[in-house]
Amino acid sequence: MKKVAVIGLDCADPKLVFEEFWEELPNMRKLAKSYGPLRSTIPPITVPAWMSMMTAKDPGELGIYGFRNRKSYEYDSVVFANSRMIKYPTVWDTLGIRSYKSIVLGVPLTYPPKKINGCMVTSFLTPGLDVEYTYPPELKEEISKWVGKYMFDVENFRTENKQLVIDQVYEMTDKRFEVAKHLVTEKEWDFFIMVEMGPDRMHHALWAHHDPTHFKHDPNSPYKNAIRDYYKYLDEKIGNLVSLFPDDTVVIVVSDHGIQKMEGGIAVNDWLIERGYLVLKEKPKVPTRIGQLIKEGKIDWEKTKAWGLGGYYGRIFINVEGREPNGIVKKEEYEDFRDELIKELESITDEHGNNIGTKVFKPEEVYKKVNNIAPDLIVYFGNLRWRSIGSVGNDTIWLHENDTGPDDANHAEDGIIISSEGQVPRSIYEVRDFILSFF
Repeated sequence: MKKVAVIGLDCADPKLVFEEFWEELPNMRKLAKSYGPLRSTIPPITVPAWMSMMTAKDPGELGIYGFRNRKSYEYDSVVFANSRMIKYPTVWDTLGIRSYKSIVLGVPLTYPPKKINGCMVTSFLTPGLDVEYTYPPELKEEISKWVGKYMFDVENFRTENKQLVIDQVYEMTDKRFEVAKHLVTEKEWDFFIMVEMGPDRMHHALWAHHDPTHFKHDPNSPYKNAIRDYYKYLDEKIGNLVSLFPDDTVVIVVSDHGIQKMEGGIAVNDWLIERGYLVLKEKPKVPTRIGQLIKEGKIDWEKTKAWGLGGYYGRIFINVEGREPNGIVKKEEYEDFRDELIKELESITDEHGNNIGTKVFKPEEVYKKVNNIAPDLIVYFGNLRWRSIGSVGNDTIWLHENDTGPDDANHAEDGIIISSEGQVPRSIYEVRDFILSFF
């Protein structure tokens, strides 16, 4: 029986892999009996996209709409996603029931680790090395012997110190592939999967240096080839790892979403304030995160109809009577108000009066189910060319810097998939069955 190995590259983009860099990626080209773009989730973000891929369930079914999710209808109830929120069987769960052994390395939403038939190392959302991050627990000590201080993520990819980001990404990637090498050669396995976060961190930190159409691009930047060089380095790492697999192993290279330049950000809460939908008791003297204002009781909920969260996409929450503690939008007016918001959001322009092409989704129209507490509206500002700025008190609704630190890029809807066998799927929801088809 053949083994199946999946190498996940968070944020690897089809335009880069299949067009710009293709001739410089010999190992990926060698694997690519079948390849193409892979349509991501709505929204196309790391959490929940990887778990949608591993369970074939959409974010609504998972009840996970991003890193941060509302736990209740209280205003200050945002919690971070974790593995305990996953209620559906993953690929390795399904294979484990059938007595196949799996190695799971760095797949987002695996912390805290769960018992599996095989071994697991958790992902970049792991809080640190002092917690249990492996199954079985003793695997943690082996990793320490293999690579010393293991790295889940870089410390801060939103910094002006680009060389520091590059150095950390290379160290992280080197250690991840070194752990992978030990796992596939020293442990029993039928299915192997790893996810490397490096491409995502390089893109967000250095996209302006790479992309000559970016408004911040400097053609003389010493980092203009940093992303290209990193992809070539990744290709070499992939080639080295694949050489350790049995010859008939099915190898799949996949990403959860793509990347594109960020043209700017829309300060969603300032926009809501302008329209009278969000009312503050007092305006902050400096831009302040909406969560901080909520904690400090600075929002007048008796007059507020909606508020939003920042991120790669926008989330609008409506203050519904009988649902939120001080809701004022009557249930019978809810749909009309949502439709009114959609119309106004989709008419947002840039500073020069040009419509930016915003798309807005109702969760129940794009998901099979809506579990837990979804945003009332999912907003792609500028069809994801603009991010959502969650802070309040900006001088304008249009920003061209990210409020959580320097960031040159935003996500795109298509990731990649490459396979050494079979006709590759085109949707993230088909990957799970594609993997299982080889068993």
